[in-house]
Amino acid sequence: MGTVLAGLKNLAASFTRRKTPVDRDQSAAVFREKYNRFQSLLESNTELLKICSEIEEMLRGRTVFGMAFIRSRTSRAIFHAIRMIKSYEGLSGRPQPVLLALVERLSAEIKALIETRVNPAGGRLVLDLGEITAEMVDQAGGKCANLGEIAGRVGLPVPPGFAVTTAAFQAFFEEAGLYETIASIRLGIAPDDPASMAAAAEDIQAAILRAPLPQAVAREIDAAAARLEETLGPGMRLAVRSSAIGEDGELSFAGQYLTMLNVSRDRLAASYKFVLASLFTPRAMSYRLLKGIPDDDVAMAAACLALIPSKAAGVLYTRLPEAPDRDELLINAVWGLGPYAVDGVITPDAYRLDRHSLEPTATDIADKPRMLVASPTGGLTDVPVAEELRRLPCLTPEQAHTLAGWGMALERHFGLPQDMEWALAEDGALCVLQSRQLTALTEAGAEAAPPVPGYEVALSGGQTACVGAACGPVRLVARDEDLDDFPDGGVLVAPHSSPGFMVAMKRAAAIVADHGSVTGHMASLSREFGVPTLLGLGQATTVLRDGEIVTVDASGCRIYRGRVESLLDTAAEAPAFMAGTQVHAILAEAAKRVVPLTLLNPKAPEFRPESCTSLHDVTRLLHEWSYGCMFTVSDLVAGQGGGTYILDATTGLDLHIIDLGGGIQPEAAEKTRVRPQDIASKPFAALLTGLVLSEEAKALRPVNLGGFLSVMSVQLIAQPKAGADRFGEKSYAIISDKYLNFSSRVGYHYGVLDCYCGHTVNKNYITFSFSGGAADDVKRARRATAIGRILTALGFTVEAVSDRVSGRFQKFSREVIAEQLGHMGRLLQFTRQTDMLMVSDASMDAMVACFLSGAPCFDPATFGSPPAQETP
Repeated sequence: MGTVLAGLKNLAASFTRRKTPVDRDQSAAVFREKYNRFQSLLESNTELLKICSEIEEMLRGRTVFGMAFIRSRTSRAIFHAIRMIKSYEGLSGRPQPVLLALVERLSAEIKALIETRVNPAGGRLVLDLGEITAEMVDQAGGKCANLGEIAGRVGLPVPPGFAVTTAAFQAFFEEAGLYETIASIRLGIAPDDPASMAAAAEDIQAAILRAPLPQAVAREIDAAAARLEETLGPGMRLAVRSSAIGEDGELSFAGQYLTMLNVSRDRLAASYKFVLASLFTPRAMSYRLLKGIPDDDVAMAAACLALIPSKAAGVLYTRLPEAPDRDELLINAVWGLGPYAVDGVITPDAYRLDRHSLEPTATDIADKPRMLVASPTGGLTDVPVAEELRRLPCLTPEQAHTLAGWGMALERHFGLPQDMEWALAEDGALCVLQSRQLTALTEAGAEAAPPVPGYEVALSGGQTACVGAACGPVRLVARDEDLDDFPDGGVLVAPHSSPGFMVAMKRAAAIVADHGSVTGHMASLSREFGVPTLLGLGQATTVLRDGEIVTVDASGCRIYRGRVESLLDTAAEAPAFMAGTQVHAILAEAAKRVVPLTLLNPKAPEFRPESCTSLHDVTRLLHEWSYGCMFTVSDLVAGQGGGTYILDATTGLDLHIIDLGGGIQPEAAEKTRVRPQDIASKPFAALLTGLVLSEEAKALRPVNLGGFLSVMSVQLIAQPKAGADRFGEKSYAIISDKYLNFSSRVGYHYGVLDCYCGHTVNKNYITFSFSGGAADDVKRARRATAIGRILTALGFTVEAVSDRVSGRFQKFSREVIAEQLGHMGRLLQFTRQTDMLMVSDASMDAMVACFLSGAPCFDPATFGSPPAQETP
């Protein structure tokens, strides 16, 4: 008994022992550095996964792209992989020479692949529109490549004309020394000063307009104009439109660059230079900056097209921008030339038509008082519309029907909703001026089409990770073991996406998950294997029954009960027009160095640097390892004597807070004691909703002293000084606005929770570990088992060994993460000193049932467990 009393004296002394004060800023500095490294790693992980998704989308071959896309995405992927390696090295203090060597080798291989590209246009300065295909996007730009596709492969009428290529652009800039001039001017731009950007843009544009065109370029442009004039007749007028690399392809650049209308042949060269100069307006330069496109990696081609002196013109959207889930398309029309319809100057006529039958569903004829026409002296003139035409429709029903059919043909060809500009000539002939991906769709309508009539929709919503439709029996997968006998043609339904599902992807007809990210690891694998995949449905595991036959329409974001034959008949995609081109083959080879994922199981012995074969493997490995680094960051706090905020709330803990930035409300920053309402950190505030004791919990009787002394004597006899080291030790919360590392050291147990809770699903996670206790080994192991069962019920992936239990919950929305943190706060309170109550195996069942009932603390008698022993 004397040994126990000695331990209690040490325990009491620990409550009054003075510690050396530490400056608050110094205390936070080391954690802030590690947190910043962690943030950089998470950001690059998210970006690299997004790049993998973009590459996989282009590999479908349904979107025009060129070498600029390959260069930009692969170089960014390499940058982010290296950034992750360097961030991890700073975070862990462990060099990663194997990973760095791998990335350097992959970078060299990708560079060699890119250099194998053969220019299909042979460096020509001018190309007739009729000879341009999608593969020539690097030479003719996005707009011309699309027009070439529309005329040559879709068979729709477009204006005759030609493209001045990027080779002409490069020859002009090189001969005039413009690359050097632009680089010099850009040195004067201050990143945080818009005025300096505007001044630099003005200087760059002036330099372009002053410089003479190379003789070869001027000669080729004039010769092409002469050939066009033979077709159109003397006095022809042209539209000179930008056709930049990437424009109307993977990025829209809508409205960023210049179009010159009603250009005479003698003004063609000057107009061409004005279009090139529009690459360097402040708005265009800022747009490229936001999209991560360096100015020295851009080139401009120009489309020189016959100007259609249109009677009417406008735009067509194959989906309603404000309601893309509705099965309608929209045509806007104005009198005269089209800019007033695009720029919103005049309220246009609006024609809505059914996307399938092309029959009108609604027509709204506007009052159109003014229009644009070509001026005899060049340029455009605003003129009044004749009174008798102002309220008349611009299109006949037959013309609207024709345009609607063209729009749907373009959507089928390009595989994406289209934004098509059109013109109606005085003789009644229609033509397509351009078409590009419709990028202005709202997120409100995720569904691609109305439900198939006659079938029950079991679920709708979520996000498409891999397009397509498939039918099969539901197989609910809650654990990895459920994949062992996964049936051929089954529909895999799980609470959350997982890379481990790869083992079933050759057998799965489709994959459905309550939660998951479309840019996550498993989504990438789904696209690689071509398995229709729908994520984020929320309740698939509860609504769908194991064994029932369902049809998963991943493209339409719906799940039907039974077999929907019409969806399965149309599930096959239209031919991929980019497939078979040289640029597509180069992307496919480069993708082998970036996209594949082979590291699936973090517990496997091959989960190490030497097993990585792609940039995706690198990000998977380091992202996983980074959790461990941040999980142990609280160990650095041990021994801190001050320099922190103290939480003023009833938690039963001596809880200190280290703010890494944004975790404390600004008005409370100078305080030493803060209250829960002073906390700005989203994850910590969520944890406190369960951690701060309620009035009910405070009123409940404490554990009786006899039971407390009986289990405590086990520790004090074995370690007489342990009480001074553990009982009453500080608990810490290291916080930022989105991050929390919480460590609880009370009553011989040690709990650590690490969490990120932000807008990006791929970044969000909770990791938790609980170990120790004052009771004997058996009671501690029982408590660990019970905690593991509680975590499993909450949706965590759990491991339990002896008296230690750990769990992970990751890639959920911040709302779901916050809700779970409230449960975790209550669990931390609930499990304190419960090891002494684990007197039998039945106590584990009682503890789990008690927590899941919502009770604030464990009362064994209420849930049928034998009472705890009163004495040793």
